[in-house]
Amino acid sequence: MEKIQLCQFLGGINIMKDKINILFTSSGRRVSLIQKFKETFSKEDITGNIITADFNQNVPTAYISDKHYTVPMVSQENYLTELLNICMKENITLIIPLIDTELSLLAENKHVFDLHNVRLLVSSPELNKIASDKKITYEFFTSKNINTPKVYEGLQLSIEDCNYPLLIKPYNGSSSKGVTLIKNKKELLFFKDYIANSIVQEYISGEEYTIDVMVDFLGNIKTIVPRLRLETRAGEVSKGVTKKDRAIINAVEDVVKVLPEPVGCITLQCFKKENGEITFIEINPRFGGGIPLSIEAGANFPLWVIKMCQGETFIEKDFTWTENLMMLRYDEAVFMENVTN
Repeated sequence: MEKIQLCQFLGGINIMKDKINILFTSSGRRVSLIQKFKETFSKEDITGNIITADFNQNVPTAYISDKHYTVPMVSQENYLTELLNICMKENITLIIPLIDTELSLLAENKHVFDLHNVRLLVSSPELNKIASDKKITYEFFTSKNINTPKVYEGLQLSIEDCNYPLLIKPYNGSSSKGVTLIKNKKELLFFKDYIANSIVQEYISGEEYTIDVMVDFLGNIKTIVPRLRLETRAGEVSKGVTKKDRAIINAVEDVVKVLPEPVGCITLQCFKKENGEITFIEINPRFGGGIPLSIEAGANFPLWVIKMCQGETFIEKDFTWTENLMMLRYDEAVFMENVTN
């Protein structure tokens, strides 16, 4: 992990209420989200720039942002140094990371960016540790008496009358990679060795929801938007609809209250069983792939993020967003000349 010496960087960046420069890191294909921020800049007459960064020059977001930087991969030693250089050059107000792998790194180096008045839309190192490891997520949920699928370990997996089906997946995975339904003992014995870093869970059925929560720098909740997942592709929702399910909203509020120092958009996943029981399965302390649906429904995450940067705290909750708004996602193409590898 890269360590930064504070004395390497001189000077500071002032957060100005009339100018906001946002850097989206690992921007990749997150075109819809960045477009929503640009629309907010235009509608609210906000002066500033949307900057993107990714280890690849030829990513779709590079062609809609005001400026794009190619940076090292998150795992490389000079990643943070390059981000700080961009902050200095572009007078960045706020960094919004968009993939899980850099959340802990940024959270642990928040003090470096604080020195230059660059805010990070990142939750605490403790919360990112909980969210990045499904075993720790399970332990956290159970320690707080939050319903979550049982995790089977050790001798429990050798019991012949195990309650199938089960679910097996990497404890540090994302985007539903490696998630496999296990129907019997034979499949369990095979996939337990086949899928690296695997955990075995109780299988839960019911309606699956992704919930977007907006939280300020002090942990105050602005809104909670449950999205019923109607169809997914590669782990991301391709069809979804907003639902003002009061039971889910209340349960999510209880979860967020016990999270250690949540900041920004917190994305939770849960199942609502036929009997109404709500069971939580994941915490993602960042903008999820389906967030454009919540924004389009009227939950103005981009504007609230900007107001947070200007020092505003959330005193009143906002649930005026539209229920039963459906999103049907599809691919678009970006065309350009002189493509470089």
